Amino acid sequence: MFGFSLQKLLVLAAIVAAVWYGFKLLTRLQEARKTDAALRQNTAKRPGAARGDAAGKAEDMVQCPVCQAFVPARGTSNCGRADCPY
Repeated sequence: MFGFSLQKLLVLAAIVAAVWYGFKLLTRLQEARKTDAALRQNTAKRPGAARGDAAGKAEDMVQCPVCQAFVPARGTSNCGRADCPY
């Protein structure tokens, strides 16, 4: 009566799915471009900020005499070991 057939419904479903996923892809690309532009703008303002560190500078590290791990020189805290010097 209305001319519905399985082929027509499958083609309609494929078209709707293609449009849906196309919009999702465009939205993701737009967000990625926006994020990339913001990152480039921040990098232009602070040349060392490309790595993502807050100040854009390297931080001094010291080696723990107990566990031999390198920890930041500023802001070190106790690691929980009984013989930890920090």
